[in-house]
Amino acid sequence: MSLFPPRLAATFAPGTPSVPGTPVHSISTIRRKAAGHHGPLTKLLVANRGEIAIRVFRTAHELAMHTVAIYSYEDRMSAHRQKADEAYQVGKGLTPVAAYLAQDNIISIALEHGVDMIHPGYGFLSENAEFARKVEQAGLAFVGPSPEVIDALGDKTKARTIAMKVGVPVVPGTPGPVQTYQDGASFVEEYGFPVIIKAAMGGGGRGMRVVREQAEFEDAFSRAVSEAKSAFGDGTVFIERFLDKPRHIEVQILADGQGNYVHLFERDCSVQRRHQKVVEVAPATNLPDDVRQAILADALKLAESVGYRNAGTAEFLVDQMGRHYFIEINPRIQVEHTITEEITGIDIVAAQIQIAAGATLPQLGLTQENITKRGYAIQCRVTTENAAANFQPDTGKIEVYRSAGGNGVRLDASSGFAGAQITPHYDSLLVKVTVSGTTYEVARRKMLRALVEFRIRGVKTNIPFLFRLLTHDVFIGGKTWTTFIDDTPDLFKLVQTQNRAQKLLAYLGDLAVNGSSIKGQVGEPGLKTDVVIPLLQDRGNPELGPPLDCSVPCEVGWRNIIVKQGPEAFAKAVRQYPGTLIMDTTWRDAHQSLLATRLRTIDMVNIAKETSYALANAYSLECWGGATFDVAMRFLYEDPWERLRTLRKLVPNIPFQALVRGANAVGYTSYPDNAIYDFCKKAVENGLDIFRVFDSLNYIENMKLGIDAAKKAGGVCEAVVCYSGDVADSKKTKYTLEYYLDFVDQLVAEGIHVLGIKDMAGLLKPMAATLLIGAIRKKYPDLPIHVHSHDTAGIAAATMIAAAVAGADVVDVAIDSMSGVTSQPSMGAVCMALEQTTLGTGIRYADIQALNLYWTQVRQLYSCFEANVRASDSSVFDHEMPGGQYTNLMFQASQLGLGTQWAEIKKKYIEANQLCGDIIKVTPSSKVVGDFAQWMTSNSLNAQQVKEQAEHLDFPSSVVEFFQGYLGQPYGGFPEPLRTHIIRNKPRIDGRPGTSMPPMDFKKIKADLRAKFGKHITDVDVMSYAMYPKVFEEYQGFVEKYGDLSILPTRYFLGRPEIGEEMNISIEKGKMLIIRLMAIGAVTEGKGTRDVWFEVNGEVRAVPVEDKSAAVDTVSRERATADPGSVGAPMSGVVVEVRVKEGQEVKKGDILCVQSAMKMESAVSAPVSGHVKRVVVHEGDSLNQGDLVVEITQSPTS
Repeated sequence: MSLFPPRLAATFAPGTPSVPGTPVHSISTIRRKAAGHHGPLTKLLVANRGEIAIRVFRTAHELAMHTVAIYSYEDRMSAHRQKADEAYQVGKGLTPVAAYLAQDNIISIALEHGVDMIHPGYGFLSENAEFARKVEQAGLAFVGPSPEVIDALGDKTKARTIAMKVGVPVVPGTPGPVQTYQDGASFVEEYGFPVIIKAAMGGGGRGMRVVREQAEFEDAFSRAVSEAKSAFGDGTVFIERFLDKPRHIEVQILADGQGNYVHLFERDCSVQRRHQKVVEVAPATNLPDDVRQAILADALKLAESVGYRNAGTAEFLVDQMGRHYFIEINPRIQVEHTITEEITGIDIVAAQIQIAAGATLPQLGLTQENITKRGYAIQCRVTTENAAANFQPDTGKIEVYRSAGGNGVRLDASSGFAGAQITPHYDSLLVKVTVSGTTYEVARRKMLRALVEFRIRGVKTNIPFLFRLLTHDVFIGGKTWTTFIDDTPDLFKLVQTQNRAQKLLAYLGDLAVNGSSIKGQVGEPGLKTDVVIPLLQDRGNPELGPPLDCSVPCEVGWRNIIVKQGPEAFAKAVRQYPGTLIMDTTWRDAHQSLLATRLRTIDMVNIAKETSYALANAYSLECWGGATFDVAMRFLYEDPWERLRTLRKLVPNIPFQALVRGANAVGYTSYPDNAIYDFCKKAVENGLDIFRVFDSLNYIENMKLGIDAAKKAGGVCEAVVCYSGDVADSKKTKYTLEYYLDFVDQLVAEGIHVLGIKDMAGLLKPMAATLLIGAIRKKYPDLPIHVHSHDTAGIAAATMIAAAVAGADVVDVAIDSMSGVTSQPSMGAVCMALEQTTLGTGIRYADIQALNLYWTQVRQLYSCFEANVRASDSSVFDHEMPGGQYTNLMFQASQLGLGTQWAEIKKKYIEANQLCGDIIKVTPSSKVVGDFAQWMTSNSLNAQQVKEQAEHLDFPSSVVEFFQGYLGQPYGGFPEPLRTHIIRNKPRIDGRPGTSMPPMDFKKIKADLRAKFGKHITDVDVMSYAMYPKVFEEYQGFVEKYGDLSILPTRYFLGRPEIGEEMNISIEKGKMLIIRLMAIGAVTEGKGTRDVWFEVNGEVRAVPVEDKSAAVDTVSRERATADPGSVGAPMSGVVVEVRVKEGQEVKKGDILCVQSAMKMESAVSAPVSGHVKRVVVHEGDSLNQGDLVVEITQSPTS
């Protein structure tokens, strides 16, 4: 079936052959191809904002249409502006709401930019007949009913008259619009209270007030008129008898204006608050079929009576006797249309657009007999409202936003993203969550699951209230009514000492209230059960013997040679080994590459003894240095030195290796020489064996310091050649075989023990490995060679095998479940491949599988840190991005709002590298190139523009420092004149950066740290501070507050505990805390804290926890005091009207001003009688709750 009606067939028919030549691909051609037709596109403007604008854009794009957004100044950062193909500001100089009501301006924008159609969305001008008429008079298609129909049905008083004429029952009400509250007196006298005042031109709960007694009538009438005028540009209202506990049932209708009418069944919208729907269900539960059929028939009868066109919703009330009454027809799309789409499979917005283009319902296949329903759907409106404070709208910046997903879950959002600013100007809707299931109960449970997945911080939401609502017996039974929320107060029952247990509770309480604060974590841990520790096979009888006893560590291994005979003997033994040895990177580089370096000590400890047996013949375990040092303190709140000491005790037999950045040790900057020597000395004292020393630029002067420090510390010095380019490609002339051999000569001259080849990006291909390793081995037959690579391109296993055949003594691998892509190649694959040669590794296949069982579980545990890298990427041969940086840069780009430009960043990475002089790229030099690339991407600069404008651009600090020479001197020197243009008058360093730095005074540092943090500060703490001063201080502050969390199992460290969940935590040998989370209290007013209640070993304890989503605001406006005449704002919002002046006499209860928040108006009244001393607000002022509004000098008699 064609997407467009016959009158447009010629326009969209498969066209003539394209003009010969290379086709130009664009978003437009992609959309057209996907839509299945050709020809010029229809252009559609949405005269709305937020989620409904995005909803329409998405369908329009599916129909191969070009889209145009409009936005107010206040919405200039809103998401809907970004989702359209074009966006233009509307209503300049007008208030935020008035901008979207600027009819002539909207039409002018449409005409100026070639728009063919205007979709009004819901709210704003969607029910304004005058606007629809102007659109059509301008020659544009209006996606909605005709102006005449809007005039007939959009005005609720006229709609009532029509209903009565065709015999559709209506609720008793005024026969026409009511101008003043006095005009409604006769109706009230006849029918009595309660009554409901409704905006004739509105919907969505605005301009609507229920009045239950005479004293409330005048003020409620005034508020309804004011809200209606503000929201819809028309203050006309009417009055109806208010039914007690009715259900709100509405029918979705479609009509083509050519005599065809269909319904898409009904929705139950009874769950409301302030007449604003909160939860909707389709189809309605517990609705007798005869009532359902009568309502559906009456909806079609009403549509036919006015010659309806397009989509609309006929709304009814059903009383407790099963009698239905027509309320109104909303001549527009409804917020809750999504649930109808889910049960019918019909895209209502698509039907709207196609009907507006001239299609008939039969042409679209939309005949009543073809329309069926399946299952149930529920929609929840997640809003930025605080249910505990009478649904007061909240404003501010969304700090964390994590949404739901999965089978049967649909999200329609606008401001649902981290960094979004929630203002008081518009509706509080954040995201519409729609779920579908085979039954009502399945859908209800799915909605609960989806809401549990949300994590929103920075603004309060109604999600806790939705939990309570969805689990209430009345909702479970599907028997709600329109005032259910107001009638059910139960719905609003929303649920530090210095000792180790209390500190631990403080952390768990913070986790329960605020969720995990570990940077980079997305979602909960993927494993909620204990990790199973595998059993190793008996060495003597693998098949029948008992499991190997791993209760004590293995004592046999290569480290014994280092301890007993020294580094030189170790290097000689490695070289004499007939096979190929392995280094396992699982404990460092693998998790750095895959899991953002977030692997905690406890998860290495749990498998350490088994590892000591399984990998007893390994050359080394890489477990320290590099990014693990600062990340341990910065994000995991662990002591990296304690990690080294703990693992050493459990694995005494296998050498430990650390990645050390030459003259930078484990830091990212230069340090005085004595800091490097002392660091290496303390590393050996705490259990380190092998220093893999590298420099990010292969700068020999930096290398010399690191090599000397490692040797003097008594460690094995493995000096590294960082690999870039391709020695097998004759076209690459910078980093040639001769370059590497020359660099190796310089390293050997320094007396190194082992040579490392560090292929940090995975560029080393098998042939290049054969050439490079073969040439080095030929020149240095007694030098042990160790090869490291990343599997980014998918060839690392082949490269490792080729390197071993060419003469490498050691190759790097990672346990299978922690291998591949940006990590190292698979241990199982490489070891088993080498076993079929004379170069076997001495590692048992069964032991690899046993360890892999453990790490498969651990990776699932850490799935919340997984980078979105799912497959190999051979484009690494172009951009040369290191494996660890590849995933980290992808995450950083997302945080900077550049996540959708990943392909462009990779291109800019290539350009940035060339601008730097085609440098060796490994931390920290790779960070320079990465920062450069992101900066170029965000500023839309290419390499030529950077060169031309360098003297006037503000470069990232890392780039400036690189060109100054703070990392050392790159091979081939710095490119000029770019270097001069970038650093300008800043210092220029042309030698080793740390040469001239004065030595550190470690005694003074230790004394200062002890004075600040206590006597527990040790010499290694001084070294941590020397490397990362700020990080160390923040880490110490965290430990002071929460204690040593390294003992906490990872699923408790990262995962939010559940109410009733029992946690067994060993705080030391023989001491177990059995902790159960019991309850989370309400927010303490004025403090922003909650009491979290635990049971600890049977004893109930409470800890106060700051609720970060309820933080007390810091404001600059004057605050109201406790004085009775000091009147504060009752809520956050904007002042829309000031009714008093200084000196004016007021009586208690007089309205002083009117506030609006999320289109909800609230009057601020005088608490006492007296004279107005000061008025400190003006119309348009934004206030926080408690800000001073008016000061009243109280009358003596008041």
